[in-house]
Amino acid sequence: MASTQTSVARSWVSVSPDSDFPIQNLPFGVARLADGAVHAVSAIGDYVVDLHVLRQSGFFHALGLPNDVFDQPALNAFLRLGKPVCRQVRLRLAELLDEGNTELKNSPASQQALIAHQQVQLLLPVQPGNYTDFYSSEEHATNVGSMFRDPKNALLPNWKHLPVGYHGRASSIVVSGTPIRRPKGQIKSSDAEQPVFCPSQKLDFELEMAFVTCRDTALGTSVSTREATDHIFGFVLFNDWSARDIQQWEYVPLGPFLGKNFGSTMSPWIVTLDALEPCRVPGPEQFPHVLPYLAFEGNQNFDIAMEVLLQPQAGEAVTVCRSNHKYLYWNVCQQLAHHTVNGCNICVGDIFASGTISGPSPGSYGSLLELTWNGQRPLHLYNGTTRTFIEDGDTITMKAHAMAEGVRIGFGECTGEILPAN
Repeated sequence: MASTQTSVARSWVSVSPDSDFPIQNLPFGVARLADGAVHAVSAIGDYVVDLHVLRQSGFFHALGLPNDVFDQPALNAFLRLGKPVCRQVRLRLAELLDEGNTELKNSPASQQALIAHQQVQLLLPVQPGNYTDFYSSEEHATNVGSMFRDPKNALLPNWKHLPVGYHGRASSIVVSGTPIRRPKGQIKSSDAEQPVFCPSQKLDFELEMAFVTCRDTALGTSVSTREATDHIFGFVLFNDWSARDIQQWEYVPLGPFLGKNFGSTMSPWIVTLDALEPCRVPGPEQFPHVLPYLAFEGNQNFDIAMEVLLQPQAGEAVTVCRSNHKYLYWNVCQQLAHHTVNGCNICVGDIFASGTISGPSPGSYGSLLELTWNGQRPLHLYNGTTRTFIEDGDTITMKAHAMAEGVRIGFGECTGEILPAN
């Protein structure tokens, strides 16, 4: 079968050089078609590829896939077939789309299988049963600790010994393009004696990357750092919207609650680890040395450029930060190993977010909390327009791409508009 890892591979489908979806990518998602049917899809150039049509037309016959595996409202059933089977589907798809292959190109099924992006509605790619948010960027944790605690002791004592995380709300994860209502809650300013109930005045984005799991584990078992990538299907962009003022008042002693669970936005395409293999890079040096169960081998960070754009309701979109996945102190293998070391079981389709990804320079900070230093340094957009936090009508758009041997491997967009509080 044709390999999707070679940079010289080309497709008979026209793909522009700046597309997120060359034949080397072939991510997986779910789409509602014009007739209302919901099918599993992939993406190439400006088209989605209907995998159900390909399955029904016999193009995956040799793989022995269940009849309805691509005729589902989410990818969970497909992922449950196992990573080796999913890999074979992706490689077969690459073979069918390769410029030297005419099986699909000359088939009547190609007209039904290739659909323009604008003719479908992309949906949440998996039905997540569980969601965990980590706190894996040293720069982000240091910035937050410096703001709210002691700059000389910004990191709490446990931070460099384990990947800090918390369990979030899976039911409020929504697909890119879904509007988010401004949350309400209790807020207490430092000079007030009592809290007040009102809409959040410090609504923020968090630039994150999340991974999606593709294997179930039994309660009482754990996943080692060596085994972790066997359980990780791929990555999505993730915006864990945060109401900083609600969070600041509520988080002691048990951590985030209403300041986080009102909504998290996920991009619709899962970019596979296979597509990102050429983009692996070393992560930051970890000191002190980690405990043995967190030790790992090889490069487990990824050189994925990320950016956030803010667009006011009546105005142009402006890039407010640029960061990179490679800055994460705790990598995905360590995150999954720590999450399961106590015997916690994981499920197919679970979401594990990185936490805000910030880099070493102010322009690479992955939240407005950091970019404006909790509102003390307003962000200048254009023509006198400034922001300290997100205002009603603002749209936040996140983008990401990696360069794999000169080929762009992109994630599409993760976007959401903020609506006024009810």
